[in-house]
Amino acid sequence: MEKISRTKVVDLLKRDDFGAMVNVKGWVRTRRGSKQVSFIALNDGSTINNVQIVVDVANFDEALLKEITTGACLSVNGVLTESVGSGQKVELQAREIELLGACDNTYPLQKKGHSMEFLREVAHLRPRTNTFGAVFRIRHNMAIAIHKFFHEKGFFYFHTPIITASDCEGAGQMFQVTTMNLYDLKKDENGSIIYDDDFFGKQASLTVSGQLEGELAATALGAIYTFGPTFRAENSNTPRHLAEFWMVEPEVAFADLHELMDLEEEFIKYCVQWALDNCKDDLEFLNKMVDKGLIERLQGVVNTEFVRLPYTEGIRILEEAVANGHKFEFPVYWGCDLASEHERYLVEEHFRRPVIMIDYPKEIKAFYMKQNEDGKTVQGTDVLFPQIGEIIGGSVREESYDKLMARIEELHIPMKDMWWYLDTRKYGTCPHAGFGLGFERLLLFVTGMANIRDVIPFPRTPRNADF
Repeated sequence: MEKISRTKVVDLLKRDDFGAMVNVKGWVRTRRGSKQVSFIALNDGSTINNVQIVVDVANFDEALLKEITTGACLSVNGVLTESVGSGQKVELQAREIELLGACDNTYPLQKKGHSMEFLREVAHLRPRTNTFGAVFRIRHNMAIAIHKFFHEKGFFYFHTPIITASDCEGAGQMFQVTTMNLYDLKKDENGSIIYDDDFFGKQASLTVSGQLEGELAATALGAIYTFGPTFRAENSNTPRHLAEFWMVEPEVAFADLHELMDLEEEFIKYCVQWALDNCKDDLEFLNKMVDKGLIERLQGVVNTEFVRLPYTEGIRILEEAVANGHKFEFPVYWGCDLASEHERYLVEEHFRRPVIMIDYPKEIKAFYMKQNEDGKTVQGTDVLFPQIGEIIGGSVREESYDKLMARIEELHIPMKDMWWYLDTRKYGTCPHAGFGLGFERLLLFVTGMANIRDVIPFPRTPRNADF
């Protein structure tokens, strides 16, 4: 086969130098046709769109043509021609075809619709489907948007550790990291495990958040963000929870509550606008096949001001809804941690736009949040979104050493592992604030997918670590 350098399908479809000899490589999506002519839809992952290869059957070996089945991998040299069919302006008249990889009829992705549940069982192959190709190209674009946004604002990308000895959220739901023989653990007279022989000489876990280390960096570099994998060992089998997920966590010295809310709103709008500008074909596909209101909802977020709502006022609105006959599964009262149904009622039915909720009761929020003058509430900020509920959780951090210590003692947080965090409050403390965005929650919103397992390539959930 003549050596011609490969053109990606995404670039090929934009060309109009008809008559040129080009090479494409990719996987067969479908093949149809008659005895005289075959039409092959070829896709190489660079775009949702396929290129049509027109094959004059008489010019090719019958044995080769038999091997061109759904899923097979081909290299094709052909003449770029104007397409007469609808849908695309160019197609390829095949001159030479090389079979790079055959694919037999046990290939699970034959030409028919597959359920999302079935595709999770073949997660190693699902990126080859239209839907997952679109989702993972958008995932890449959202990662690019995040780095661009913070870089342009003068934030520094700071890598926080994945293995840690501190529990940021104080929830205790952490995966342990060890090199010890689990069949033969040494214990002391109280039955506690002795970690002396373990790799780190102490109990270590996978991180639940990079926030605490991010705060250290913000008190040196001014404004930083982390963006990496985080791990929660909570037994949550819901469409919104993963055991391994990615978090974006900016931390900003000298920021107050209003500056924090401005940053949250600007950040999300930037990311959504980036998707609208750079993922047009993929969004149009998902809008057609997965969620008919997707693009309209994305444009809606970019074009509206987010509501800023004190928790107490939010509870009043929800209690009023209950009084007027609205049924919630979980009870509403001052002091309750809002369920996703409550958050969605405020966003989708009451305000009909995103809401940033602030001033939560201190009992339901983490130890590091700055307390308000009333002694009852803290300067937490949750950004609530349609269809998702909470997409961002943030706060102004308590910078006073005494107040932070009092809260840590109140909550009985083991201090021996936190001495370094408290040093930031002893050595030149400063007001600072930050937030965490679950990357996959953002992707759920931007793609219109219904289940968080379908926006990460290999989902990790309770009893599931395949592939």
